[in-house]
Amino acid sequence: MLVSKRRPAALAALAAGLSLAGFPARAILGGTEAPAGGAVMVLSSKGGVCTGVVLAPDTVLTAGHCLADAPQHRVHFRDDQGAPVLVEVAARAVHPGYDAGAAKARRRSIDLALLRTATPLPPRFAPVALSAALPRAGEDLTLGGYGAARPGDPRSTGTYRSLTLPVIEPYGPSRILVWLRGGAGGACQGDSGGPIAGPDGAVQAIAAWIGGACGGLTQGVLVGAQRGWIDQVLGGWGRSARWTE
Repeated sequence: MLVSKRRPAALAALAAGLSLAGFPARAILGGTEAPAGGAVMVLSSKGGVCTGVVLAPDTVLTAGHCLADAPQHRVHFRDDQGAPVLVEVAARAVHPGYDAGAAKARRRSIDLALLRTATPLPPRFAPVALSAALPRAGEDLTLGGYGAARPGDPRSTGTYRSLTLPVIEPYGPSRILVWLRGGAGGACQGDSGGPIAGPDGAVQAIAAWIGGACGGLTQGVLVGAQRGWIDQVLGGWGRSARWTE
């Protein structure tokens, strides 16, 4: 497919701006700066910023709306010297259950997507493990992402941060979604697609939605219930995910 020169230029400018931003180790409403591990940024040609988790050296899992919002995307990280790097996307798959209008219409949506990069990511982005565990109310999970440290300030985006939040069940237990209590901390713009992990570090859900303002109720899509789709897409690409039970 032919791509206009404007879109890659916009992505490059966005990546450069993010990489020049430097902020102290403080995060959105109580989180702290943390090692990125297997987390990268996903940039769109419309200026969108998301987080994604590495499942294989060239495969990333993120939120569905992160890939459905624009025709062009790049995976972004900084090299050892802090310079911005943009990696082209060779293939992508949005979950067939993703519904862009779900929140307003109160419909169910499986807000997940996978992408395969044109070239492998550096070894320092070690693939994460996925977990089919179902979290319970009161359990603490760790949310991570590259989102804004100051609500409404895109310049504070680009540093990976994490915080631990308790699971709540505002509508009862779910096999599709998990909700994390906000107030003292929570997700913000740019954290969509970020990992929600258990005590063992395995990713149980992918952040997808914020209730109200930044730091409010954080909603994630549980990956265990979508294992069939994840494994099917990865298998078609000749890749596989590492699952823990």
